[in-house]
Amino acid sequence: MFTYAISASAAAGTSIWQSMFGFEIPATEKIVRTLGVYLGLAIIMRLAGKRQLAQLNSFDLIVMLLLSNVVQNAVIGPDNSLAGGLLGAVVLVGFNAVLERISTSSTRATRIFEGTPTTLVADGQIAEKQVRRTGLRDPEVVSALRHQGASAVRDVHKAMLEPGGSISVELNREAENATYGELRQAVLDLQRHLDERLSALELSVLERRDGGALGGDGVTG
Repeated sequence: MFTYAISASAAAGTSIWQSMFGFEIPATEKIVRTLGVYLGLAIIMRLAGKRQLAQLNSFDLIVMLLLSNVVQNAVIGPDNSLAGGLLGAVVLVGFNAVLERISTSSTRATRIFEGTPTTLVADGQIAEKQVRRTGLRDPEVVSALRHQGASAVRDVHKAMLEPGGSISVELNREAENATYGELRQAVLDLQRHLDERLSALELSVLERRDGGALGGDGVTG
């Protein structure tokens, strides 16, 4: 009885160890599945455009939430082991790091993998054609501009939708907020101007006083 219990415990321990760290599918198949899903999603997101990264409406959010469940089985297959999950994670992180290095190796590679910026606003006017092409709406563009510090579209010199989905805004000079350095320099310039005017005024008063004194001396003589 005692021997049977020991044998059962050893068998259970072996079963647990096997289920956690034993691959249920070949490691090569696991790697191929992971890379295939990664590349497929990357192509889909690239074709979907930068709008998917810039602004998520309610429908986009639903798609993003369901997407992970849709491709989950394609990644793991029949393998639920801990070792299989860790292998997939390592493959994803490593392959993503390699692609990032390749995409930043040159301007051409960056353009191929990430795309190019899209002009949304130019000289205070919304570029309707480019906005429609990205799938954005005018209210979404205006909202993004306000988050960047622009009170109105006319205050924007140029707004770009970057490849990563962020929107960069360059305000007109008149609409930009003054920095501390600019304010300090303006105060110094004003102080210097006032000092020069005051010095000139004092010099003028002294000259008039000296001229009056010389005139008085001539009359007295």
